[in-house]
Amino acid sequence: MRLFALDTSRGFGEKVGACLGVALDDHEERNFEDGEHKIRPLVSVRDKDAYVIHSLYAESGQGVNDKLCKLLFFIAALKDAGAKRVTALTPYLCYARKDRRTKARDPVTMRYVAALFEAVRVDRVVAIDVHNLQAFQNAFRCPTEHLEAQNLFADFFQKHFRPDEKLAVMSPDLGGIKRAEQFRDKLAEARAASVDFAFMEKKRSKGVVSGDSVAGAVEGRAVIIFDDMICSGTTMARAAAACFRLGASSVHAAATHGAFTDKANAVFQEKALTKLIVTNTLEQNRLDQSLSKEKLHVLDVAPLFAEVVKRLHTGGSLVSLMGLEEKD
Repeated sequence: MRLFALDTSRGFGEKVGACLGVALDDHEERNFEDGEHKIRPLVSVRDKDAYVIHSLYAESGQGVNDKLCKLLFFIAALKDAGAKRVTALTPYLCYARKDRRTKARDPVTMRYVAALFEAVRVDRVVAIDVHNLQAFQNAFRCPTEHLEAQNLFADFFQKHFRPDEKLAVMSPDLGGIKRAEQFRDKLAEARAASVDFAFMEKKRSKGVVSGDSVAGAVEGRAVIIFDDMICSGTTMARAAAACFRLGASSVHAAATHGAFTDKANAVFQEKALTKLIVTNTLEQNRLDQSLSKEKLHVLDVAPLFAEVVKRLHTGGSLVSLMGLEEKD
């Protein structure tokens, strides 16, 4: 087995390697003055299974398109060098939110990105908590694996709250109801106690978000607003303020991907919001340090990715890992 992590994902890759008890294999990345890239493995991969870790989000000095190109080029270089199988491990998969046409002549960018992965002959793509699971699965013709962080969040909140504390899980919009309901069920199972459910109305037009009606019980409860991603944080902050007005005892925002655009630093000053819980699929260096220390808690998904690599390499079951077995 060969395990690689491209430069900007090296920290995450080292955590995965530590969990597996292996060191990252060497590779070379060069950026030319004209903006072109060169990337190649520095060890033999012939007849090996190669796993490549790269989180595809924009950050200072490197855009998402550069990151995507480097990953595609590296996969192709591995295949050309005789790798038996190449698996792309993408803690954050770019363009996954543009998965359908919402306006005339809209692009379906998720499908185009899938075609690029297929063009470089990737054997498998692994992602966690994509925006639309069905769209992700349908976009790729090569095998895919979809991971979920719900068990990590359920374990965190099960330990965070008192056993007798009343809880409610809330979806910040109608589109996330199924995701939030699934998490509510996981949390209720972990606590061996009922957890209430609520959701909020949300309308978006030309970038303007409106609607603040809440359905469900939140009064006197610690509310967990659950979603797949936090970008500007506007949706989470509005939902937190609404819950606070309705008498919630505390409000927590939880999402797998903490993208935190520039607006987030101002938005998350919202006093109604007690804590933010995200994972390390993206580097958490975008919020002000004072805000991060006060409100932000980061869960580590590297052990989950390490276990996936182990099971893919040895033929273990990912269904049992994710707790997806059908119950009698």
